[in-house]
Amino acid sequence: MHDSLSFDHQTPSTLKAGSTIDSISLSIYEREAAMGLFKAIAGAVGGALGDQWRDFYTVPGGLSPTAALFAAVPNGTNAGRGSNTSASDGVITNGSKIVVPEGYGLVLMQDGAITGFAAEPGGYEWNSDAQDSQSMFAGNGFVSPLIKTSWERFKFGGRPSAQQRAFFVSLKELPNNRFGTQSEIYWDDAYMNAQVGAVTRGTYTMRIIDPILFIKGFVPAKYLQPGQVFDFTDIDNDAAAQLFNEVVGSLAPAFSMYTNDPSKGNRITRIQQDSVGFAQSLSAAVENNYQWSSGRGLAIISTAIISIEYDENTRELLKNVQRADALSGSRGNSNLQASVAAGFESAGETSGTGGIFGMGMAAGTAGLGGLQQPVPGVGPNAQQAPPPQSAPAHPPQQAPHQQPPSAPPPQAAPAEEDSFAKLTKLKEMLDAGLITQDDYDAAKAKALGL
Repeated sequence: MHDSLSFDHQTPSTLKAGSTIDSISLSIYEREAAMGLFKAIAGAVGGALGDQWRDFYTVPGGLSPTAALFAAVPNGTNAGRGSNTSASDGVITNGSKIVVPEGYGLVLMQDGAITGFAAEPGGYEWNSDAQDSQSMFAGNGFVSPLIKTSWERFKFGGRPSAQQRAFFVSLKELPNNRFGTQSEIYWDDAYMNAQVGAVTRGTYTMRIIDPILFIKGFVPAKYLQPGQVFDFTDIDNDAAAQLFNEVVGSLAPAFSMYTNDPSKGNRITRIQQDSVGFAQSLSAAVENNYQWSSGRGLAIISTAIISIEYDENTRELLKNVQRADALSGSRGNSNLQASVAAGFESAGETSGTGGIFGMGMAAGTAGLGGLQQPVPGVGPNAQQAPPPQSAPAHPPQQAPHQQPPSAPPPQAAPAEEDSFAKLTKLKEMLDAGLITQDDYDAAKAKALGL
């Protein structure tokens, strides 16, 4: 087309010196380098496909819901699967047909390099010679904006050959990924203003948000073979075990992020009810520590905390916080006001020395009656005991009509009440707004005997 255009191995980096490429030539080159996939059937790939294609490659049956990556398998009689008459798992050739179900992405590879990608559900045909074929069908879903950079970074640099390996990668939310700690983890909690600790365990779901980055940046080479399945819950999968360790290592900063975030209410006790909110904190923690999203194409979607066992100090702190919560805010004030009002009401019905101070019993733990400690001889009304007198040698005879002296009234006993302590408590209640000034003045006058 242009005499000066010469390709060596059909890669831009190996153009011979002196070559010139205009926009038309480059467009032709890019189109040739991107050849491979036709989209033959869009959307649903059910009954209509069976009428048109007798055999094709697709997702294997009987997969675990946690399976993330596996080779494509043939489905049918091999009557029209291109030149691949041996029907090798995952190996496609010109003319091979491939079905991409909903929730999966197709990745084509040659010599470890990615030659094609399709995340749109439908039926495809592979042909390395077709001029109007394409290399990538990302669609308009969540995948398309995420894989663009990865595609440009990892795509095959030259023209693909007629033989490719085909793999499917799950785009679904992958469940039942477990985490747990064997000993306490600690973090600083702003609400309790202390370091807290707990042993915890639970599960999380994850999603492969960038299949190309996931395959090139994280999956071991042994899983890019026919018959291999990369499963995050496989105990023999060392890569999955590494993810488990990284999640456990991120739990402490995740708890700290959650409990110190004002938008989450700063409450440690809300974590178990907020599966999505804590998942966001956990995802941010693993991204900060291990670059799951930017380096591996992975993201945590939701969590389910099965148990949290706080250490002894944290349990005591939580009890104190719960007590403070019960007495704080308008609800706590209403309860205390009601208790004080009941005390004043009962004071009017109480005779003797109870009076207004009987409200201490009505107010529960904040009452005055249970706090007073009578001290003999203290307070304005305290009476001094008379000095001892020596008994006469011959006590005078008492007249028959004389009555014995009556016993002193019970209220005169110094141990009856501590007016000073009561007035101090009344002043605290006045300062706290639990009683009015008139109530305080009346109680003060009664206590002082005015």
